[in-house]
Amino acid sequence: MRIVIDAIPLLLRSAGVKTYIYNWIQHLRRLGGKNNVLAFPGIGTLGAYSHEKSVLSIGSTLGRLAWFHAINRSGLPLVDWFGPRADVFHASHMLWNAPRRTRLTATLYDMTCWQVPETHPRGNVTAMKRFAAAVLSRADGLIAISESTRDDAIRILGLPENRIAVIYPGVADGYFDVAPEAVAAARAKHRLARPYLLFVGTVEPRKNIDTMLGAYARLPASLREQFEIVLAGPVGWAARETIERVRARTGGLRYLGYVPEEDLPGITAGATVFVYPSLYEGFGLPLAQAMAAAVPSITSGVSSMPEVAGGAALLVDPRSESELTAAMERLLLSEAQRRQLADIGLRRSRQFTWDHCARASLAFFEKICGTGR
Repeated sequence: MRIVIDAIPLLLRSAGVKTYIYNWIQHLRRLGGKNNVLAFPGIGTLGAYSHEKSVLSIGSTLGRLAWFHAINRSGLPLVDWFGPRADVFHASHMLWNAPRRTRLTATLYDMTCWQVPETHPRGNVTAMKRFAAAVLSRADGLIAISESTRDDAIRILGLPENRIAVIYPGVADGYFDVAPEAVAAARAKHRLARPYLLFVGTVEPRKNIDTMLGAYARLPASLREQFEIVLAGPVGWAARETIERVRARTGGLRYLGYVPEEDLPGITAGATVFVYPSLYEGFGLPLAQAMAAAVPSITSGVSSMPEVAGGAALLVDPRSESELTAAMERLLLSEAQRRQLADIGLRRSRQFTWDHCARASLAFFEKICGTGR
């Protein structure tokens, strides 16, 4: 069985989807063999991982992006004519003109462009709806990264239930059992001398950062003097006022900007509390990473986040500053509850491994190809 994974996001600046595809391909290749798991278009050995950079050289990246745009714009079955032979082709959300002569699959990451379209640029919403019409509607099978995403896709797009399998993404091994030395090194590098609450993610409307900062500002002064709030992540398409507020770094806020992947486990494990009040998530990988690092967490009681947390986090209404403030204060003042949530989170997070994800994905592809049960 030969599987071709559309890996275009690995050539671009991206966050969650890029992390998923990079780790997924690496683990699929370990189990299925590099010659049986190909990365389209013509991506062989994956280079060093960065959210900000392509996994290939500039020249190789530009050539492949030009080919990708030609495929989408031509309307012709160019992948069928000139692409690699495949038993199944797994399309990314950026490819609208997918091959027509092989079995077609794709991943359902989230339904944010339908559920909270106001948190996306208009172009994102248009592109996702085009992808749904061109690929999701005719795919032979789909992988949803949570039950929540699967349920939303069935309800909103009318997709058949039996075509969608739920396979959770994995958490990188580096988040489990982070060494104290790694925590100390990451904190020293990013000058995190005080205890802190942590948020990890792109600065964009869906992440609900203004509500989080407002909730932190309502904490008693004694707690804000003891604990700062740290944001790690690049600036996305947030409102100008939000970006200015984040970059001002006032009122106990430390904004680190983009943090290299190798620093994140140490920064995460060093936090006293992880805060993730997103308005909607297909899975919420930063939350799972914090759980793996044994950090007690606060997250939203909506979409996939209760499913991922599995009782390992305090759940709040993400639009309520007062609820979020109360949850922050409750955990900061109770070491016993922090230990309890950290223990539950660590146990829960062991269900989210890339090895398990890859094995379940190979079984999914075998079923699609008619070689599995």
